[in-house]
Amino acid sequence: MKQESTTAAESQASQLAARLPQLLLAAERVAAAISGGVHGRRRSGTGETFWQFRHSQAGDPATSIDWRQSARTQDLFVRETEWSAAQTVGLWRDGSASMAWRSSRQLPEKRERAELLLLALGALLLKGGEKVALLSGALPPTTGGGALARLAAALLGEKPKSLPTPGRLPRHAEMVLVSDFLMPLDEINTALRGLAAGGATGHLLQVLDPAEESLPYEGRIRFSGCEGEGDILARRAEDLRGSYQRRLAAHRDGLAAMTSALGWSFATHHTDQPPQTALLALHVRLSTPRSGTR
Repeated sequence: MKQESTTAAESQASQLAARLPQLLLAAERVAAAISGGVHGRRRSGTGETFWQFRHSQAGDPATSIDWRQSARTQDLFVRETEWSAAQTVGLWRDGSASMAWRSSRQLPEKRERAELLLLALGALLLKGGEKVALLSGALPPTTGGGALARLAAALLGEKPKSLPTPGRLPRHAEMVLVSDFLMPLDEINTALRGLAAGGATGHLLQVLDPAEESLPYEGRIRFSGCEGEGDILARRAEDLRGSYQRRLAAHRDGLAAMTSALGWSFATHHTDQPPQTALLALHVRLSTPRSGTR
């Protein structure tokens, strides 16, 4: 029994090692495709590097006013410096069985697209001097040379989980969660509130196969659950399309409502769309400063 367990572990390690170089290369290519239009996550804060002048506001101390700049106009200006400390972004992707699905051989599995997006985002963040971590704790906040390879290896080696659990991130860190989020809304809400309790903010990206959006099937079809939900035999699959799409829309509205209540962001990405589109949108959300958190 022990020999069989060891052989299975070695086989899994070999499979992960074989995937790692290709996944890293693909992630770096996706990141490079948008890096020219990305300006980093600059924000005001404690530091020595000049960032910008802004008009003085009520509550600004007199010592913060730049009198030389103000003397050039009739307005008062404050000189802001750039936040100099590296921030941490915690990453997580759903590794459950439902993510290992695709409707066509021409499309990636949802889990493959999730991994690609997280690693490409990690590449952009690391390039900007930020720290990345995995919410599971499999990778603590890390930066510098070799960090992307460590992130990829830890991500591929994570144990499958359908929902994240609170990790050991610095207070007010940011999180990016990628999943199909097709589990019950109350379970998702409980998990998100547990994560938000530590003061972090989150960004949810729902990754769906296009067939999960449109239900394009017709005729007699048996639908099998990926995670033991059982089977459904549809005599005319097209008759289910309208009610299915309404339930999916209601589920998505529920996700949007719970993230909005937490001050988090929510978006949807389909695996037949270019990954660069979702990556750029994620980076823009991460680059939007939040008051009182830095």
